[in-house]
Amino acid sequence: MYGDNTIEPYSAGSRPSGQVHPKAIATMRELGYDMTQHRSKALSEIPNLKYDVAVTMGCGDECPAVHAKRRDAWDIADPTLFPPEQFRAVRDLIGTKVKELLTKL
Repeated sequence: MYGDNTIEPYSAGSRPSGQVHPKAIATMRELGYDMTQHRSKALSEIPNLKYDVAVTMGCGDECPAVHAKRRDAWDIADPTLFPPEQFRAVRDLIGTKVKELLTKL
């Protein structure tokens, strides 16, 4: 959403449900981004290559199977059970951190 066509992001997790949380779909729609065709993926589903950056989101997983030149650990709470305003705050925090990361690539 924030990168240009030279950036190819991947998203995966250690315990995916296969579905994007409805709150994520709703709050991203507020920003004009449609996630209805997305699904959560396992780490085994992303390409096996060396990434520029691997970011973890505070879950404690180090993702050793993901090869990366750099690793960033963002201590961000899972907003699944948060009310909408707190869910939006997490969404916005992730957006800010992604934008900051992109300026360093």
